[in-house]
Amino acid sequence: MNIFKGVKNVNASIPVIDISGLFSPDLQDRKAVATELKQACEDKGFFYIAHHGVSTALQKTVFEQSKQFFDLPIATKEKVHKKHSIANRGYEPLKNQTLEAGTPADLKEGFYAGREYALDSQEVLQKRFNHGPNQWPEQLPEFQSVMQSYQAQLESLAKYLMRGLALSLELDEHYFDEFCQDSLVTLRLLHYPPQPANPEPNEKGCGAHTDFGALTLLLQDQQGGLQVWDKNTESWLDAPPIEGTYVINLGDLIARWTNNRYKSTLHRVINQSGQQRYSVPFFFGGNPDYQVQCIANCKADNEAELFEPTTVEKHHVEMYRRTYG
Repeated sequence: MNIFKGVKNVNASIPVIDISGLFSPDLQDRKAVATELKQACEDKGFFYIAHHGVSTALQKTVFEQSKQFFDLPIATKEKVHKKHSIANRGYEPLKNQTLEAGTPADLKEGFYAGREYALDSQEVLQKRFNHGPNQWPEQLPEFQSVMQSYQAQLESLAKYLMRGLALSLELDEHYFDEFCQDSLVTLRLLHYPPQPANPEPNEKGCGAHTDFGALTLLLQDQQGGLQVWDKNTESWLDAPPIEGTYVINLGDLIARWTNNRYKSTLHRVINQSGQQRYSVPFFFGGNPDYQVQCIANCKADNEAELFEPTTVEKHHVEMYRRTYG
C-alpha cells in the first residue's frame, strides 16, 4: 500500500516525511531525511512521519487497551487517580486540565505513564520532578506490559528523530545524545467525548497550546479533530489521520534551543466527529539536568537570544504549574 497516495492533497502545508533513511548505515541517506526535517521544522514544526518501524499490531493493541481502560466505571478509574501519585501518573478525569487560558476546561480524560522509578530510588528520594512509580489498573492484566513495550519503542524512535534534527541543524549527529540519556518521557492515553451540541464559549476537547518538551509523537485514531495554527494564513489547519504515520511536533525546548528558528506551534483538538475519539501522544522531554540554551549557529552574530538558559526540569515544572495551577 502506498501511504503517500493522495496525502499531500489532504494538506500540503503539513508534509509527510519518509524517515526510513534515518535507520540507514549510509550517512547520505540520513542527511537526505534531515533536509526534509529542516524545512518542516522551520515552517510549522509539524509533520507526519512514515516508515518509522513501529508495529501496527502493537499500535492496535495500545488503542484496544486504552479504550478498555476508559470504558471502566468512574469509581474503578478513580482508584488510580493521579492525585494518588507523586509523579503525575495515573488517571486524569474529564475537565481536569485547562491548556488554553481563559477558556473552559478541556473536554478530555486521560491516563499518564512514564519511566518506572521505585519509591526507594535516588531520584524519588531526591524528589525529582515526575519521578516515581506508575499506577496500573488491576482490572486489565495486559495493560502494563503493552504500554511499557510501546513506550520503549517510542523512546527509541524519538532518539533517531533527535539525531535527524541534529543533522538538520548542521550539527554533529550525536549532538543531542547527552540530552536523550535518562530522558523524561510521558505516555499519555486520551479520550475525547464528542463535542457538545451546545458547547460553552470556546469549549473544546483540548485548548490551543504548545507542547512543553522536545518532541511529541502522536498516534491518532480515525476520528480527526487535531488542528494546527498557520501564522501565514492566520487560520487553523486540519491535521487528519493518515494511516501508517505519526504526527510529530516540536515542543518549546526545541524552540528555545534554536532561538525560535525551529517552531513550537499552537495546536488544539475539537472532536466534531460525533464519535468517541482516542489518541496517544508520547512526550519526549530530555534529561532533567540538561541545560538548554541557544545553539550558537541558530542565530546571527548580532541577533539577541530570545530565551534565558534553563534546565529541562525547571522548564517542565513551570509548564505544569501554568496548566494545572
